[in-house]
Amino acid sequence: MIYLIRHGQTVLNKAGALQGRSDQPLNEAGIAQAQEAAAKLAERGVSFEHVYASPLRRAIQTAQIVAPDLPVQVDERLIEMDYGPYEGADLNNLPPEVLTFFQDFVHNPAPDGMEQLADVVARTGAFVESIAGLGGDVLVSTHAIAMKGILEYLTPTSGGSYWSKHLGNCEVYTVANGRGRLDVPRPLFA
Repeated sequence: MIYLIRHGQTVLNKAGALQGRSDQPLNEAGIAQAQEAAAKLAERGVSFEHVYASPLRRAIQTAQIVAPDLPVQVDERLIEMDYGPYEGADLNNLPPEVLTFFQDFVHNPAPDGMEQLADVVARTGAFVESIAGLGGDVLVSTHAIAMKGILEYLTPTSGGSYWSKHLGNCEVYTVANGRGRLDVPRPLFA
């Protein structure tokens, strides 16, 4: 089984900023969220054999808290969407072109300077395909848009519905992984 987790909260998450590739550590709340996720997974008897994370600190820290006894394998394909010139923007006061994009991801391309969603899906999809043949439980610690890219890749019939879905800090989705075949993702703690 593959377990996809969004990292815990950071100062920029709490401030309502478009965090992107800013390399922020977890704040106290984020550490507590990762510890809670670790406890819930342990209660379900989950024992990881492989751990992957984005190269950004918040994703690595989350992985280390959830699976403290295993080395974290960093994979660049799990990094968050590149927001380019909009990195750090106030989510409550977005520039009009970003607001238009966020209001309808499916029909509006990302503004100039931002990574396109098709590129996010391609790189995260390539990552998930690269681990499809692994046995045992696999933890993948990443970011909201990168995680949505994986969910979109694994659910081509979604029509882009994951782009508008809110993924909270330390939210977990599972993907059954048998004989190199990846099933439709499911929320774990829903």
